[in-house]
Amino acid sequence: MSQSHHLAAVLREPRARLVVDDVPTPAPAVDEVVVRVRAVAVNPVDWVVQGTSALTYRWLRTPAVLGSDVAGEVVAVGESVTRFRVGDRVLGLATGTDRGRDALREGAFQERTVLLERLTAPVPAGVSDLEAAALPLAVSTAACALFQPKHLGLAMPGAGDRPSATGEVVVVWGGSTSVGLNAVQLARAAGYDVVSTASAHNAELVRSLGADVVVDHHAPSAADELVAGIGGRRVVGAVALGPTSAAACLQVLRRTGGTVLAMASTPVSLDRVAGRRHLLPGALPVFGRIGLTTAALALRARRAGVRAAFVWGSSLRDDEVGPRLWGEVLPRGLADGTLRPVPEPLLVGHGLDAVQAGIDRQRAGVSARKVVVSLEDEDDAHRETRS
Repeated sequence: MSQSHHLAAVLREPRARLVVDDVPTPAPAVDEVVVRVRAVAVNPVDWVVQGTSALTYRWLRTPAVLGSDVAGEVVAVGESVTRFRVGDRVLGLATGTDRGRDALREGAFQERTVLLERLTAPVPAGVSDLEAAALPLAVSTAACALFQPKHLGLAMPGAGDRPSATGEVVVVWGGSTSVGLNAVQLARAAGYDVVSTASAHNAELVRSLGADVVVDHHAPSAADELVAGIGGRRVVGAVALGPTSAAACLQVLRRTGGTVLAMASTPVSLDRVAGRRHLLPGALPVFGRIGLTTAALALRARRAGVRAAFVWGSSLRDDEVGPRLWGEVLPRGLADGTLRPVPEPLLVGHGLDAVQAGIDRQRAGVSARKVVVSLEDEDDAHRETRS
């Protein structure tokens, strides 16, 4: 492979399987770093884009490189970059599939990719590339839900002008999801109490990150138990994770006086649509149900006096939350241990050939883990990646 090209797992056309092909190696713009990718993680959005982009990501042009979660080593920096040097270990959020971005330059699933400096953080000693790769989209989505003014609008960790949040509660429904685990620990780092839901198997993990109440989301009485656990404390808002979570959160908010709901999941899962041999016409009833359910939720929220909006995890690229999270909160928290790299990585293979299998594994379902693919040789991947 020449120095001007590298290998990538490429989506050649909508709904196709990923294939390994060579693509041009980018040079960094003034505010970018080029990273040699050591590990990538897979998110539900990857199989949604692969399987439904003709309807959901209509701006995306193929060939494209998917993926949001990157850990690796800086190999080039733009002229305005001040936080990183060549050789630094980093993790970052790749936003190539967003509207107006370049999916070939900025997708994660390739040997070299471009990251914006403001969405990149150093990887401290003691955190492996696999652990680091599990963080970017999950922690970014959690931060959007908690800290963006259009969602809960909470003060970020370390904000010197933040009033005391003692006794104020954040509800995280779906605390053992990738976003939920990060929402729990970010809310705690910001000084808020957290009540959450998880299966019995994952409840202790959610508690270990700072939730003082964790109830089984499968229980018919889950909403009642959360309300009892809140115990009259002021609820500043709720983060809903999972297809049925928004309706459940509305119950809790209505009964506790909370007025803000951040929704990070569609009310109907797209997994069956993404896996269909043909997208149309079978997708139409599913998207119809999504539209009707969303409209009904919006009406219920309005009647309850709750402001509800969907979270777009990469939207912090264009506001003050992104630079604060990636430039201050995340580097400090990972370095001093107040933020843990969660969820635990689930290594499913080595090399770009394994990325499609990782997408398939994610769509089949994982619990409190993040599907991760190493781009190191298998023998090298067994070594500790410590700086």
